[in-house]
Amino acid sequence: MAQMNMLEAIRDALRTELKRDENVMLFGEDVGHTGGVFRVTEGLQKEFGEERVFDTPLAESAIAGMAVGLGIQGFRPIAEIQFVGFIYEAMDQMFIQAARMRYRSGGRYNSPIVFRTPFGGGVKAAELHTDSLEGLALQTPGIKVVIPSNPYDAKGLMIAAIRDNDPVFFMEHLNLYRAFRAEVPEEEYTVELGKANVVREGSDVTIVTYGMMVHTSVKAAEELEKEGVSVEVIDIRTLMPLDIDTIVESIKKTNRAIVVQEAQKTSGAAAEIIAQINEKAILHLEAPVLRVAGPDTVYPFAQIEDQWLPSPARVVANVKKVLEF
Repeated sequence: MAQMNMLEAIRDALRTELKRDENVMLFGEDVGHTGGVFRVTEGLQKEFGEERVFDTPLAESAIAGMAVGLGIQGFRPIAEIQFVGFIYEAMDQMFIQAARMRYRSGGRYNSPIVFRTPFGGGVKAAELHTDSLEGLALQTPGIKVVIPSNPYDAKGLMIAAIRDNDPVFFMEHLNLYRAFRAEVPEEEYTVELGKANVVREGSDVTIVTYGMMVHTSVKAAEELEKEGVSVEVIDIRTLMPLDIDTIVESIKKTNRAIVVQEAQKTSGAAAEIIAQINEKAILHLEAPVLRVAGPDTVYPFAQIEDQWLPSPARVVANVKKVLEF
């Protein structure tokens, strides 16, 4: 196995699929010669040529629209939206055209597209670069939402997303690109879409989370362990489809849960997860399921970003609330 950070693991996944399938294409703003803002796609244009890895104009609606057109003609486009805050220009193509293609054509056409985008706080980036906008996609039937938390998952989930016949919104946290290295197989493999991962087993309370908040939650769990509290941490990995069965099985064991997300509190992934927990596991709960999330404000400027983002201390405080209920 090789040691890779998440950026390198995603690049390796893209290279794997470009080699394997000549219908895979990669495009977006500066992804070719420059290799993208974060150099995720560095070297891929040189390796596969300008017809398969290429730069586009600064026009997100055109990027996503071209992906839809290529998808229905048998290609497997990987379209990069340079930063998550720029998806508003492409939402019609992503959430209406691509997501409804299979349904509106009676199964004649599909949209095997991966929409890649960096997101997430903690890096003091500019406005519109760090918002967590996964909630915008969750109410859209037909599009899958994937957010990896580590290099191994990032490669396997990306390969699975590229091979999927439906559109996938693949969000890559800025703060995880170069955060750490881990063992990643050099050969191809997939991580199943819609399958959560129990990253830390425990018996007293369940933390359900994803992306960067997996690491925040694990830090909180380590602090609580010093106080004799056993915390189970679940990385859901795929928000849509959601692996509610793994979450319910954990709650049957712990009888308490909190959900941690970086996005603003209202109407996000955490709210949906809690609703499903209440539908399927309420009789196993001994306390309300709490949310740890960003406050319901516009994402703040860099000077106060650290105070805005959920922290291990906030997670610890909410775990204690459910334990004391």
